[in-house]
Amino acid sequence: MTAADTALHAPALVPPPETRITEVVFPQQLNHHGTLFGGEALSMMDRAAFVAATRHCRSEAVTIAVDQVDYVAPVRHGEIVEVLARVVGTGRTSMTVQVSMVSEELLSGERRLCGKGRFVFVALDDAGTPIPVPQLA
Repeated sequence: MTAADTALHAPALVPPPETRITEVVFPQQLNHHGTLFGGEALSMMDRAAFVAATRHCRSEAVTIAVDQVDYVAPVRHGEIVEVLARVVGTGRTSMTVQVSMVSEELLSGERRLCGKGRFVFVALDDAGTPIPVPQLA
């Protein structure tokens, strides 16, 4: 790898302030209305929240609560779904993660908020015992 390559890709090596997971919605993820199953959306949101929480505590983390999930607009077949997750609060061993789900129409680029939620995670040691997490700055 050349110095120019390293400089070009350096921004990708900086830890991001939020987690972004992007997927394309395929037919097997749809309900009988032709829109994304709520369970699929919840799963995507929980996975993004897990990554954000784990990046924050750098230990094992498990979901202990889903405070609220709101489905705001349907996601249709062929759209891109981007899930953004960010740790917004910490307790002694817990982290609250705010999640937004945005859909994007592939050809027009139109984006809209489709879902949002708050997930709570606890950091665990190797024995499964809750451990302290770093506090937010």
